[in-house]
Amino acid sequence: MYTIVDIETTGNGIKGNKITEISIFKYDGYKIVDEFTSLVNPECEIPYFITGLTGIDNDMVRNAPKLVEIADKILEITEETIFVAHSVGFDYNVIKNEFNSLGLDFVRKKLCTVRLSRKLIPGYNSYSLGKLCSALHIPLTDRHRARGDAHATTLLFQKLLRTDGAEAVFKTFLNARSQETTLPPALPKSIYDDLPNAPGIYYFKNAKGKIIYIGKAINIKKRVLSHFYDKATKEIQMCTETADIDHELAGSDLVALLMESAAIKHHYPDYNRSQKRNIQRYGIFTYEDRNGILHLAFNKIKLAPNPIAIFYNTTDCRLYLEELCKTFSLCAKFCHLQENVDTCSHYRIKKCDGICSGEESVKDYNSKVEEAITYARNTEESLFILEKGRNFDENAFVMIKNGIYAGYGFVDKDIQIATTEDLEAFLIPQKSTLESERIVKSYLTRNPQKLQVLPTT
Repeated sequence: MYTIVDIETTGNGIKGNKITEISIFKYDGYKIVDEFTSLVNPECEIPYFITGLTGIDNDMVRNAPKLVEIADKILEITEETIFVAHSVGFDYNVIKNEFNSLGLDFVRKKLCTVRLSRKLIPGYNSYSLGKLCSALHIPLTDRHRARGDAHATTLLFQKLLRTDGAEAVFKTFLNARSQETTLPPALPKSIYDDLPNAPGIYYFKNAKGKIIYIGKAINIKKRVLSHFYDKATKEIQMCTETADIDHELAGSDLVALLMESAAIKHHYPDYNRSQKRNIQRYGIFTYEDRNGILHLAFNKIKLAPNPIAIFYNTTDCRLYLEELCKTFSLCAKFCHLQENVDTCSHYRIKKCDGICSGEESVKDYNSKVEEAITYARNTEESLFILEKGRNFDENAFVMIKNGIYAGYGFVDKDIQIATTEDLEAFLIPQKSTLESERIVKSYLTRNPQKLQVLPTT
């Protein structure tokens, strides 16, 4: 026995959604044996855009029964039946959450006519209820009203029951271990089945091929499935839109994290919230003025040629320059820690040897600046982290050049790597961002022994 269900709601996500109308057709596989249809007082305001879609307004439901008043009837008519709906996850979860709020359990086996249609009658451009009914010549009246949609879904379900191969498909979908009712309605099971149980990143795409979410996982297949079980409103909405999934193998969790961060910043998916901001970077650089004096200064990275060091805020730039001034007796004026002054008088830097007052030669001062630059550039060596590759025959690596994250790469184990230049041939260059720096530094804090160095040629 089946109950084909459709609801109209206030449209406030899954958990905040309130039912405004419900229609249930009890169907024995041959004919409709019972029906229950009712408006429902949601006990809250119905948004204007929902009224525009369904025609149901606040006046229509003002004197309608509240859900608690018809809950027993819903439980009775659906008892010991299979719950059927078009995109069943939505209707079922809204009803289940509404019943939970009343202190009642609502647990039924369920079938999705979208997934059944994709399996039994493949090849249609759209599997929305309206377009599918039009293509199959199924009458659909009162679109976006519960009874009209539920009746059309019943006629569609009847057709699916009598399609060649239906018995085996229905049996598979109702199998307790089957994932058919868990997967998004627009996602073919074959795409999910092809996902690997390995580290990497995955891309959720909508029906137009647009990337809507990017995630990373140690086990891609297992992590993707967890999205489909998540009952958060955002997750349900995202999964409902998902029609395809791509992936890239990473070999290790570290490389997957870095790949995910770069991909999010490149694609800006709708359902990713973190890591979408491009943090401004600042570079410390040197230049020579018309008097031949070498300056140290900082600016936005685009305006800082050949940066000596990179930071993510101006405060860190100033603090670093202060330390260089103290260590190498440099001038605060020519390190741009004081502007529009004739001679420096920095309250924390007392070691200037007088370049700003003519007491020190340009040659001597420039020699100290060059020493500071050499120190700054050599403070961080060019290093790399060796990781597991995407398969047994390769290694993955993460490279840090002059203290800055430079990217990752993959190299076959049988290729001999003797120098940094050898490894750079396999490097996939990446932007150094606040997130990537945090990822690498966090990893090295926990795994300092993984840091390695190769000689340069």
